[in-house]
Parts: sequence; structure tokens; C-alpha cells
Amino acid sequence: LTAARGVLLCPITMGLLLQSLFLLLLLLLGSCLHPAAAFPKGCYPSEEEGLKTFRCSNAQLTEVPRDIPNDTNKLYLDSNQIPFLPRDAFRDLPLLLELDLSHNAIARIESGAFQGLAEHLHSLDLSSNRLVSVSKDTFSNLKAKVNLSNNPWLCDCRLQELIRAVELAADSSGGIVCESSTQEEHVGKAFLQVIADTDLCNVYKKTTDIAMLVTMFGWFAMVISYLVYYVRQNQEDARRHLEYLKSLPSKQRRSEESSTISTVV
Repeated sequence: LTAARGVLLCPITMGLLLQSLFLLLLLLLGSCLHPAAAFPKGCYPSEEEGLKTFRCSNAQLTEVPRDIPNDTNKLYLDSNQIPFLPRDAFRDLPLLLELDLSHNAIARIESGAFQGLAEHLHSLDLSSNRLVSVSKDTFSNLKAKVNLSNNPWLCDCRLQELIRAVELAADSSGGIVCESSTQEEHVGKAFLQVIADTDLCNVYKKTTDIAMLVTMFGWFAMVISYLVYYVRQNQEDARRHLEYLKSLPSKQRRSEESSTISTVV
């Protein structure tokens, strides 16, 4: 009887063992196909309103994460500590529609950072960062509505060119305020109010022209001063030489005077 039980239990044990091995193999295959470990801590994919979304909000990131699924439609990188955006930061996301980079520490954006997003991206949020000055070429060919509010902007010709090159998100223009400015009276004012009254690029051009004129006048004055000094110095030398000649005997004096006069002429 005992032997019979052993014969019956052996196939059952082997079956359970094979089943466990099969489940383990499925788990390993699943982890290879969907490597959750590739995502930074605090980041996860989801689907919202039929759009593939990747959220990394408040994940303590210090750079744009890699291995973001390339079929992502909405990317949330808000509320992190990202300091700058390198070139081609989002080049592998051709289907991206919305990009939220608000509430970071972004102070610099390299040229070409948004390269590859021109065709599909329709919303870009860069509000509440540390942007002071950005070239208009940074957003070249982008059709997205951009939120640039709540940054410590330097209000100058460069910012004026940037604002005119992008389409601002609705109700975000009032949040673009002059933290500093080339003209002290503009500090603390909304930038659109400033450029409504003053063309900063024209002011910059006038200032540059005046500076060039002052510089040229300075060089001209130096040249004139040198010429005046040179002529006066030569006159003084000639006068001294003539006085010396007068003290010489008459015959030698006439010979020296003729030589001096010809030299002066």
C-alpha cells in the first residue's frame, strides 16, 4: 500500500514542479518584454483618454529620463529638479502631443532640445522654472502652444524676438514678468505691457549706434590731438633752431637758415 502511494505521489509532485517552472518561465519572459526596472523610480506608463501617457511627476529627477516608450503621447516631467534640456532630449518620441516640464529648475535649453517634435507637439509647459534668456531658435518650427510664465526673465530684445516667434498658451502671457531688464523702469512689469509701449530691439539698436558714434568720435579726437601736438612740437623745434642760427656768424647763419627753411617747407 505504501509503495502504491509513492507511485501515485511521484507523478503529482513532478506535475507541480513542472507547473512551478512553467510559471517562473512566464514571469521571466514577461519581465524581459516589459522591463519595469528600466523606468526610474516614480515613473510609470498609463493610458488616459485613449492616449498613452508616461508620468514622472515629483519623481526627484535631475535629468530627462531615458527609455521612455517611443509611442508616448503625453509626457509629464513636472515637479522635479531638472536643470537643463540637452540637444535631442526628446528625439525618440515622434508621437508626443503634450510635454509638461513645469516646476523644475531649468535654466538652460540647448539648441535642438525639441528637435523631432515639430509635427505633432501641440502643448509645451515650461512655466515655473529658472529661465532668464532663451534664443528664439530653440523653438524653431514648433507649432505647440508654449507656457513661459513664472520664470525670472531678463526683458530685452532677445526675449522680445522669442515671444514673437512662439504661440503662447492661453492665459499665460500675463505671467511673463520682467525680473530684470535693460531699462530699470521695466522691472516688475508684465512683458507684453512693456513691448506694447517700447520696441526693445529698436532701443538696443539706437544704444549700439550711439556707442559706435561715441567710440568713433573718441578715436577722431585722439588723432586730431596727436596731429596738433606734432605740428606744435615741430614749430617749437624750428623756432629754437632759428634762434640758434641767429647767434651764429652772418655767413654761416645764411647758409643754415636756407637749409632750415627748405626743411620746414
